Amino acid sequence: MRADRLVSLVLLLRQRGRLTADTLARELEVSTRTVLRDIEALSAAGVPVYAERGRHGGFALLPGFRTELTGLNHEEALALLTAGSGRGEQVFGLGSALASAMRKVVDALPEDHRTTASDAAQRFLVEPETDLLSRRLVTEEVPGTTMIEVRRAVLAGHKLRIHYAATDQPAQWRTVDPIGLVTVRDRSYLLATRAGADRTYRLSRVLAAEALTEPAQRPNRVDLNRIWRERCARFLSSGHIAALVRVDPKRREELLSTAVAVRAVEPDADGWVRLEVTFQDLRHAEWALWQLGTDAEALAPEPLRTSLRDRAAALAARYGDRP
Repeated sequence: MRADRLVSLVLLLRQRGRLTADTLARELEVSTRTVLRDIEALSAAGVPVYAERGRHGGFALLPGFRTELTGLNHEEALALLTAGSGRGEQVFGLGSALASAMRKVVDALPEDHRTTASDAAQRFLVEPETDLLSRRLVTEEVPGTTMIEVRRAVLAGHKLRIHYAATDQPAQWRTVDPIGLVTVRDRSYLLATRAGADRTYRLSRVLAAEALTEPAQRPNRVDLNRIWRERCARFLSSGHIAALVRVDPKRREELLSTAVAVRAVEPDADGWVRLEVTFQDLRHAEWALWQLGTDAEALAPEPLRTSLRDRAAALAARYGDRP
């Protein structure tokens, strides 16, 4: 909305000082022409914004101008600024809204706390794009237009029509009753019911979505955490395979990134880590452990150990003697 954008423009100028129209356009995700129109609207409304000409020119506010926002103490603001600094800012398509909110958080602080909180937040890094082994962490992308429709239906309590591509199946249109949204390890899910049956949809597989006007069939209040736990339990008990694995700590996260779930973790005698993990099936478990070579060992089930041993023996035989 334009009113929100005008507030964000004022806050940007207050917190950063003089900014060019191009910089403001990038921050607000609009065109330069829109920024110029907004500057004119602010001036007409009595906000003391002025233009400075020249090579280092731009727009600025008269010194001492301050919007009247109230409220957060230093620790509360630091918590919000730290959370906003991580990759979670893109969750459910709310990145631009969070950026605007963060500007308001900074402006709401007393003058003597504003710089301190901003500097402190820069000392915390939440969910960087790569880990210590320089592996880039993959975040599932959901088109913005799709996310907006899904979020609208969830919040309004309306039915939702989605074009969904399930694994190894052609995409189909389905009409569901949305319950809520969940994000886990950079994967986002829509919890819903369809014809009264529980359904969980990965948002990265929603190709298109349309929020309908018909009210959804769902309770007014919901315990989303309880529903998620129950669905996870059902998912893990439906055809998956549990494996007991020893792994070198340096490769632990690599193993976890391929597993469906982790049920238990404990240290092993030689400094390795012992984990109880769940895979989709035996073939998936064999593939995941094979990637780790001698840095992991499957302790159970026995069919998994047998398949890995047979595969290693076949590879050793292939490279045993030169022809």
